[in-house]
Amino acid sequence: MTTPQPRRRMPKAQRKAQMLDVAERVFAERGYLAASMDEIAERVGVSKPMLYEYFGSKEGLLIGCVHRARAELLDRTQRAVAGGGTPEEVLRRGLLAFFEFIAEHKRSWTMLRQEAAVTVPGAVAEVESIRTQQTDLIAAVLSGFARGIDPLEAEVFAEVVVGATERLALWCERRPEVGPALATDYAMGVVWRGIARRLDADAPG
Repeated sequence: MTTPQPRRRMPKAQRKAQMLDVAERVFAERGYLAASMDEIAERVGVSKPMLYEYFGSKEGLLIGCVHRARAELLDRTQRAVAGGGTPEEVLRRGLLAFFEFIAEHKRSWTMLRQEAAVTVPGAVAEVESIRTQQTDLIAAVLSGFARGIDPLEAEVFAEVVVGATERLALWCERRPEVGPALATDYAMGVVWRGIARRLDADAPG
């Protein structure tokens, strides 16, 4: 008769990621208000006290989900724009990375649009931080190409790009035939012209 081997404990980081994965699904399926910590714990295969030990509350768990999505989106877009050469290529790569992230993380995107995004103060701050990090990145890239641009003007361009792409992503949900590449083409057709004119004006004569 063989002696059963003791179960190996899952590393904390891996367990935390598993909890976030499950929480995203439950929040997306049921909405934040209807989601329960009992169900999330059961699906993860842990006790509810352990869930509270990691995140403190249901609100803390939601904020953890949004924070992870924010970090991953920033990493994706930073790596994408770093591989670009011309300003147009940099913008296109950044937009494509955003639309690909949305397409690959439909649960996260759905979760961010649930009612919790306007009822949980911590989640509101995290969602706004997503927009801020993207505008900061775009403004910094633009300033790198247009050395003489005023920081306030660079920020305006960045806000326009982020606002337009966020609305376009919502529209794409209703148009499943529009994939990330086509969405990027549409976005570039609108926002690149204004940016290109500004860069041309800044170029030496």
